[in-house]
Amino acid sequence: MDQFDVVVIGAGAAGMMCAIEAGKRGRRVLVIDHAAAPGEKIRISGGGRCNFTNINAAPANFISANPHFAISALRRYTAKDFIAWVEREGIAYHEKTLGQLFCDNSAKEIIAMLTGAMRQAGVTLRLKTTVERVEQEDDGFSLETSGGRVTCDALVIASGGKSIPKMGATGFGYDIARQFGLNVVETRPALVPLTFEVGMLERLKPLAGVAVDAVVSCGKTKFAEAMLFTHRGLSGPSILQISSYWREGQAITVDMAPGVDIAATLKTARQTRGKQAAITVLSEHLPRRLAQLILDEAAAPSNAGDLSDKAIGRIATAVNAWTVKPVGSEGYRTAEVTLGGVDTNGLESKTMQAKAVPGLFFIGEVVDVTGWPRRV
Repeated sequence: MDQFDVVVIGAGAAGMMCAIEAGKRGRRVLVIDHAAAPGEKIRISGGGRCNFTNINAAPANFISANPHFAISALRRYTAKDFIAWVEREGIAYHEKTLGQLFCDNSAKEIIAMLTGAMRQAGVTLRLKTTVERVEQEDDGFSLETSGGRVTCDALVIASGGKSIPKMGATGFGYDIARQFGLNVVETRPALVPLTFEVGMLERLKPLAGVAVDAVVSCGKTKFAEAMLFTHRGLSGPSILQISSYWREGQAITVDMAPGVDIAATLKTARQTRGKQAAITVLSEHLPRRLAQLILDEAAAPSNAGDLSDKAIGRIATAVNAWTVKPVGSEGYRTAEVTLGGVDTNGLESKTMQAKAVPGLFFIGEVVDVTGWPRRV
């Protein structure tokens, strides 16, 4: 039997950060993960370049049943603090869009930074190890693992959510929360592509692979970034963001030419460029395949000069206010994060400790706090 001061279940970003800080404070720390390597989701994030933070990160950028819960943590450790660490390690990075920071080279540099800091802090890391049972004892916790029994004074659950199950994601953390009497806010896939019904897919089939800058709205929430038509529906940054707010049965509205009044543009073209093809005019603001499909569905005449007010209205609506109702999402298989999780009402915001279970902590994606880069 092994005895530690702290056992962290999960060698992802949250788990490793926690282990480093605990080790720095002189605690004997063990990190357990069932994967063959630490930081697997870090490795694939940002297309392999790890979008490791956002310079605009603030409490308002997080979704939770308790929107105030993240304030304490984010004020005490900011994006600037992490960026300073990255710079001390000599890791080159760049800002891509909307404050998102990516490694110039590889996400593996961030993993190496974290694992190196764990080694320096004296943290023990056990991979390919599963936790089969957790029990509370008078002086802490007992864990039955595939590598034997482990006891600890403090137990940290950093096992993540359900997103990307092919990488081993499970609901383990939620099961532990329920075991100890904590509530779990209903979970659902987020930052995930949205899907259409068969008839809509057939209509939009020619657009698969077409990308366009767009403002995508759902209710009062909207995001402005690229949107991509796929064989299943819609994807791209703006769609992934709105998916965190969209619910089954709701429609989304898309402006595929932000800042351009398509109705006014076509009316001007009708007067000044009447002999020019309508597809030529519309293609100045949209990818040609998309422009052609919109004109076809609006039954528009070939020349701009022949466009009626009704035809212009149909085209303008299809471009500036296309309203469509997805039937679902691609689910946890492709979701980048999990919405919902361990109810923050049961946790101390300054320590992440379970209020009713001293020594038990929940951190990271397993908690009901989910972030987004930027909303319009």
